[in-house]
Amino acid sequence: MFINHTTHHHTQNQRRNMAGGGFTDKMHVQKNKFVEEWNGRREITEQAFEINPGNLFQIIMMVMVIPYGIYDATRRELFKKGDRRHLKNGVV
Repeated sequence: MFINHTTHHHTQNQRRNMAGGGFTDKMHVQKNKFVEEWNGRREITEQAFEINPGNLFQIIMMVMVIPYGIYDATRRELFKKGDRRHLKNGVV
């Protein structure tokens, strides 16, 4: 029926750099010691983090009280404005 006439052309592949762009190793970029220290601290946060009586109050405030305060203020605003979205969640 149909004859498939495909020609095989040998094409030379173009050499490409892996996201090299215009930046090369010859630019002599210097590391920022403050950025390197910050990255190091980020990597060891789990090991350096500790809860003690001195910081327990701040942790409770940041994790529980402040988020609940934002939630409660938003919820009261929806009730006060009579927004229909607060009726859909089953809480009246």
